[in-house]
Formats: sequence, structure tokens, C-alpha cells
Amino acid sequence: MKNSVVWITGASSGIGEALAYNYSAQGAKLIISSRNRDELFRVKMACKNPALVHVLSFDLENTESLPQKAADAIRIFGRIDLLINSGGISQRSLAIDTNLETEEKLMRVNFWGTVALSKAVLPTMIAQGGGHIVCISSLVGKFGTKLRSAYSASKHALHGYFDSLRSEVFDKNINITIACPGYIKTNVTINALTADGSAQGTMDEAQANGMSSEACAGEMVNAIKKKKEEVYIGGKEVKGVLFKRLLPERFSKYIRKANVT
Repeated sequence: MKNSVVWITGASSGIGEALAYNYSAQGAKLIISSRNRDELFRVKMACKNPALVHVLSFDLENTESLPQKAADAIRIFGRIDLLINSGGISQRSLAIDTNLETEEKLMRVNFWGTVALSKAVLPTMIAQGGGHIVCISSLVGKFGTKLRSAYSASKHALHGYFDSLRSEVFDKNINITIACPGYIKTNVTINALTADGSAQGTMDEAQANGMSSEACAGEMVNAIKKKKEEVYIGGKEVKGVLFKRLLPERFSKYIRKANVT
């Protein structure tokens, strides 16, 4: 990865931050993005090669601004070799209680933000002879659970869109990887939206006991290096993907009774 240009969204914390440290240690040139400019500079200075790290802050929810942000990112180093769409927001509320504005926000940030950035860098990747786009989905992008209806929908949408896109650009030397983490110890549940759009403010027990963001990033980097189309990362919850695929009715009964928080 030395001298490759890697653009990571959601890089001010969690998996995105861990990915920044990993790729910086490999000698990559980094562009790191999120809403929190101050935290991005903290991450920059903690990287192994901070001189090769450029901060570009913006809000994924503001999809109209993203093509220009992509143009700004491309101008920094003249190319984008790897785009990792790590930015996103989760949910902890029942569908019947959740207002439409909150559900729309989840779709704008998690789905449309990822789509807009990816489409904006794609022409440059094709012109330069290739590239790699990574979407960080979730295990609930493969199956739904309580309290995550709109979040799960936004992640399911990523699979449909980027599976289709992969088939369209395979002959352009464009690789697409969809990563599906399970319980990873990050602030995702603290920042998760409740029914009225406010942050939950607490960490779920399963999340607190989950895999470290560093370990998750390590597995993700390995999958990207191998150009895997899809990778599942986490503990025993990963088995849910195969469970639903092989025994969908039994899985449905199981998930109804599961203690999901």
C-alpha cells in the first residue's frame, strides 16, 4: 500500500479510525473524513506518517455537496486508489415509533452518502486504470432484527446497489468489497438514533463486549487485500448469515425471541 491513496470516511472514531492507523503504518497516503474536524486532526497526528494524512471534513447527510467534496479529495493527491465508505449511523427504536424524518436521515447518511461519493470517484478510478471501493455494511445488512428497521434497510440497500455496480465495472479493473461487521466495540450504539432522532447515549452490552475496532480493521484490510467481494467480521453473531440462508423459517422464529438491544 506504500504511496497508494486511501480515502476513508467515518475516520474520526471506531473502525474508520482503526483503518486510518493501519493504512498509515503501511505507508499509504490518506484522506480522512467525517463531520468532526477536531477529531480528524487528532487521528491525523496519531498516524505513523501524519505528513501523508490530509483532513477533509464534511457531513455525509448533505448529499448535494458530496460530488464537490470528491473533486476536492481527488485534487489532493491526484488520484484515489481505495475509497472506504466507513461513515454511518445506527438506530435503536421500534419501527412503529420512529418518525419518518429519522428513517430518511438513516437512508441519506448510510446509503445515499455512500452512493454519491462512490459515483463521484468512479470516473477517476476508471481513467487511472482501476481502483477499489469498499462499503461497510453490517450483519444486519444480511438479516433484520428488532430496533434496527431503517438502519437494516439502509445496509440491505448497499448490497443491492453495489452488487449491481460490481457487475457493471468488473471489466474496468474496479474492485468492490462489502464488509459486514457484527458487534464491534465502537461508539456506534452511543450515537445510534432513537425514535425522535436523538442519540441513544449509551453503549449496548453486546457492543461493549464485542471485537475491538483494531481487530476488525485488521480483518477488513486483509479482505480488501485479497479483493474479496464480501466479508463477515465479528464473533458468533456471524453465524446468523448462514443460519438465515439455510434455515430461514427457523431463523425468523429465533430472531423474534432474541434479546436484541
